[in-house]
Amino acid sequence: MAHQNDLLIAARAEALFASGRSATGYMTKTDVSDAIRYAIVRYGGVRACAGEVAAAYGDCPETAAPRMRWARDIVIFMYSRG
Repeated sequence: MAHQNDLLIAARAEALFASGRSATGYMTKTDVSDAIRYAIVRYGGVRACAGEVAAAYGDCPETAAPRMRWARDIVIFMYSRG
């Protein structure tokens, strides 16, 4: 079960990363879910979101790493609560 949870966290974080949503400001769980859904639809799936993350790391690793930490932290916080 933990492995599946880790994969879901990673997929959500990649989609949030790719969503273009600002890493500043307050977001509700609905905002996060909407941003994730938007990115998945925009890019055509979770794998394509992962591709966007990879491209960002290739183009701008100095900003991609903090953005992924932000996305992962938000996903863990929002989805670990009931």
